Amino acid sequence: MANPVTPLNPAQREAIRYLDGPCLVIAGAGSGKTRVITHKIAHLVDAGIQPSAIAAITFTNKAAQEMQERLAALVRLPERERPLVSTFHSLGVQIVRSEARALGLKPSFSILDADDATAIVQQALATTDRQLLRAVVSRISLWKNAMVDPAQALAQARGEPDTSAALAYREYAATLSAYQAVDFDDLIRLPVQLLRDDPQAAQRWRERLRYLLVDEYQDTNASQYELLRLLAGPRAAFTAVGDDDQSIYGWRGATLENLERLGRDYPSLRVIKLEQNYRSCLHVLQAANRLIAHNPKLHEKTLWSELGPGDPVTVVACDDDEQEAESVAARLSAHRFERRGHWADYAVLYRGNHQARVLEQALRKEKIPYVLSGGQSFFERSEIRDLLAWLRLLANDEDDPAFIRAVTTPRRGVGTATLAALGEYAGQRQRPMFAALFESGLEARLAPRQLAPLREFGAFINRMAARATREPAAPVLDDLIAAIGYRAHLFDAADEKQAAARWTHVTDFLDWVKKRADEDKATLAQVAQSVALLSQLDRRDEDLDAVRLSTVHAAKGLEFGHVFVVGCEEGILPHQGGLEGEEPDASEADADPAWRARIEEERRLMYVAVTRARRSLTLSWCARRRRGRDAVRREPSRFLTEMQLEARPPARQTDQADARARLAALQALLARPGKPPGAG
Repeated sequence: MANPVTPLNPAQREAIRYLDGPCLVIAGAGSGKTRVITHKIAHLVDAGIQPSAIAAITFTNKAAQEMQERLAALVRLPERERPLVSTFHSLGVQIVRSEARALGLKPSFSILDADDATAIVQQALATTDRQLLRAVVSRISLWKNAMVDPAQALAQARGEPDTSAALAYREYAATLSAYQAVDFDDLIRLPVQLLRDDPQAAQRWRERLRYLLVDEYQDTNASQYELLRLLAGPRAAFTAVGDDDQSIYGWRGATLENLERLGRDYPSLRVIKLEQNYRSCLHVLQAANRLIAHNPKLHEKTLWSELGPGDPVTVVACDDDEQEAESVAARLSAHRFERRGHWADYAVLYRGNHQARVLEQALRKEKIPYVLSGGQSFFERSEIRDLLAWLRLLANDEDDPAFIRAVTTPRRGVGTATLAALGEYAGQRQRPMFAALFESGLEARLAPRQLAPLREFGAFINRMAARATREPAAPVLDDLIAAIGYRAHLFDAADEKQAAARWTHVTDFLDWVKKRADEDKATLAQVAQSVALLSQLDRRDEDLDAVRLSTVHAAKGLEFGHVFVVGCEEGILPHQGGLEGEEPDASEADADPAWRARIEEERRLMYVAVTRARRSLTLSWCARRRRGRDAVRREPSRFLTEMQLEARPPARQTDQADARARLAALQALLARPGKPPGAG
């Protein structure tokens, strides 16, 4: 990225100063786009636009935080007057909270996380087939992002799988409505629905947000584009910043068509290209430019850099994935020793999480510290989330998602129909579900056999909450777990080995909570009050001096001094998954838009991997790779040829042994009296 003290280049200055209409900034990898956005906000303030009427929208909390920190160094304002810097979904929360009644929601509506939402879909499908469940959950998300409601989905269904998914969508939507709850997709869908249908609401929000800046524009889906369009209104005061060469989220609804739509919907659109790269050396950029030239272009650009040639891009051919992992470990260790650098300067990138296991084994063998991106956090495990729901409910009985999860896990005779009736009643009464279950009016909605377990649960929570405020945390927590029968629940729901592993996670978590209560001299209620922050107490990977193992998707937005990309083979990168059937021959492939579009997205994914590197890039492929117990023959990725890199078959070489020998020689030299070798 551009250094803060580096003068702005001409294209950056043009993008920052242009305020005469809608603007699209095509920002190549490492071209300083965040710097452009923050400086443009400062320029807008200088131009007299009220800071609080400016909104910068991005996709991740991390990106929003970085933007806020950079902006704070440029524009010093009281907190209440600062520009809004948020994710799309955070902006959606603000709109839905403000307009809840107009959307048919109580002000204290609940936001269900992905885990809770999936549980509702699973009940609707009445299935234990995890693959089917994931497919339907993804389908429902895509329908919502495309602004397709359940009735439309059912009308468009073709065949039994489509119909089954659409019926599950209808039941899922009805359940959310009864619970007075929304999911993450609704946080975009509902604002779009509101601004379309309510001109007064649309005008209120256009006055509140008078200038919009959208980061990572190429990652927007149909509903996010529509939200931008509706908020911008006829004034069209916005700047969209993105890179069509880094659009890698088609599988979750992002569409490059939004770049074309922008030009059609706004004929006066000014397009400005940022082509100077402040991250990568010349050899890396040449490989990246050659690769992406094989994709069709809406806006042509070529990245260039003044950072020098750097190291030549290296291609390593290996016999199999074990040799590949050992080669990476040996080369990385020797390279780091030669350069006398930090482990955190290195990243190993791969297409799928399944490739990480053999790499982890090789790094551990060489005693190389590493962190894993894209893996599951301890606090994201379903068993930990179950217990967090119970603690959240003890701390706040108005937490409806916590109530729903606790009352149904473990099961205690409270079904979906009962919760739907309770949710509908609570919504009409504008009350939290927990408080509503004690009201006499509910007796007209539920039969005694439905009401009894609910009120028994409510009485239990009240007893435990009272104990949690005055007794030591450890015995209260132990009694809670015993009373709800959580251990038996785990062993009833899974095989013994899996259940034992989950129970170990539970005991680790309970010990952690008890230790924290003891150290803070706190009751369980006091510990539970901060339960929403617990996941933030997990290890801060970015603070460690360790090699980063990551999928390419998870590495987007990051950069490293030295990058290894493994598995550069046909069927992996480009990935065969989703490319159904055998690959057509060249003439057929050219005529198949779906196949062509998928290969183009895979090429963009490789482009993202390549442009993470600052100084050196090593690409590796295997002649054979394990699939289960079999060794499957592989071919080098077409992308290596497109980058004009030679992918020779693996020789009977001892690549990692050579690297280890080089490392040993350097270590011996360093151990001698006299001046040590300098950094490379």
